[in-house]
Amino acid sequence: GVIAAASYEARRYGIHSAMPAARAARLCPDLVFVPHRFDVYQQVSTQMRAILAEASDAIEPLSLDEAYVDVTENKLGEPSATRIAERFRQRIRDELRLTASAGVASLKFVAKIASDYRKPDGLTVVPPDRVLEFIHPLPVRKLWGVGPATERRLHDRGIRTIAQLAALSEDQVQRSRHLAYLHRMANGFDPRPVRSSRGRRKSRS
Repeated sequence: GVIAAASYEARRYGIHSAMPAARAARLCPDLVFVPHRFDVYQQVSTQMRAILAEASDAIEPLSLDEAYVDVTENKLGEPSATRIAERFRQRIRDELRLTASAGVASLKFVAKIASDYRKPDGLTVVPPDRVLEFIHPLPVRKLWGVGPATERRLHDRGIRTIAQLAALSEDQVQRSRHLAYLHRMANGFDPRPVRSSRGRRKSRS
């Protein structure tokens, strides 16, 4: 089969999710394979979601272990999003015996980048007036919506950092709707709200 998830110790050997298990075993002969326990993951995910819900009903799940939470107006009456994030992390550590990383920002895509910034057990806060300072040195692949194919196309144009993407003129991006969208994000624009419901299913496959 393939690797579903890899510990940080295993990642040091170049092992990552979606890698064939045989290749992973060659990279690290002492690798320990652990069978999945999806029932446990679902249970812990529900517990984590309950902790988040104590502060806000505006929760947008991204996966079993990741979610956006809008705490602009929260049930705790806490004006500091940073303190709420610290509270979340402490509760998850105490009650679930897990580490949790968090990103605090005024824009969704910046919060996502920040949450990955100091994994596996970190908190990164990006104030609104430091968004561009934080994102501009980063590689373009960090932007939401930039996959391997888009990254290759941007590299072909000599664009490797978010700052280089942000520096493009309107004339250079207007021919591509997707590029124009990425250009706006690179300049600190992301109007997407946190959606607690993703709406009706539009298709089935």
